[in-house]
Amino acid sequence: MIRRIGVIGAGQMGSGIAHVSAVSGYDVIITDISAEQLGKAKAGIRRNLERQVAKGKLSEVDLETAMGRIATSTALSDHGDSDVVVEAATESEETKRAIFKSLVPHLKADAIVCSNTSSISITRLAAATDRPHRFMGMHFMNPVPLMQLVELIRGIATDDATFQEIKELTERLGKTPVAAEDFPAFIVNRILLPMINEAVYTLYEGVGSVTAIDTAMKLGANHPMGPLELADFIGLDTCLSVMQVLYEGLADSKYRPCPLLVKYVEAGWLGRKVGRGFYDYSGDVPRPTR
Repeated sequence: MIRRIGVIGAGQMGSGIAHVSAVSGYDVIITDISAEQLGKAKAGIRRNLERQVAKGKLSEVDLETAMGRIATSTALSDHGDSDVVVEAATESEETKRAIFKSLVPHLKADAIVCSNTSSISITRLAAATDRPHRFMGMHFMNPVPLMQLVELIRGIATDDATFQEIKELTERLGKTPVAAEDFPAFIVNRILLPMINEAVYTLYEGVGSVTAIDTAMKLGANHPMGPLELADFIGLDTCLSVMQVLYEGLADSKYRPCPLLVKYVEAGWLGRKVGRGFYDYSGDVPRPTR
């Protein structure tokens, strides 16, 4: 029986996972190496809950009850009582493997470990733990409180009971689970990121400006957000990381990251989170940077 959910990483994804878990009635502990980031995460969760209250989706009592279920810590050892731990750290295989090696000595024997990775092999990550049969991918979409989908990815060793427990948990969180095989970038990013990468190539080759490309896809394909605007929202470093995983994992030149995407990341122009990417967010209205 899953009662307590651990979340590793207090960034946007980890905060969102903690948010929906607490609202769904689970006790949650978020860990991060930064106490300051943990404080920001709790403040951000409260703001997002307040938005739900303002829209009539939650009551004030629901908000305070949910906040009361969330604890924070800088120590992985505090996941000892967690029934499921979802890792939502930066999209780096080396970082994730190091976290899992430090985490598993503190866990209960039957605790399930999940990764929110958007592209990295679940089988390889599971091999860094003492429980590959109790390990799987649980890829939430951003922003977690609003997006309905969770991709569920089994590693080669994931057992049926683990998959079923996480599928049921996903449904209790109010999300729709979709099973994906353990191939690079799974389903959504296997399709979405090459489209974004192609949009960057379209800009790089001068086929259209930032504004023209985003307007064309919003009005011509009925997308709610243009691909370059979406890249800024996701984070250009994350986009590049996923494209590199696809390129290396599938050895197909069609997944080669656009040199302009690489250049933006090298410049530190990572999108909304730093105030500049394909758009400059320093003013009232985002302005194209190219």
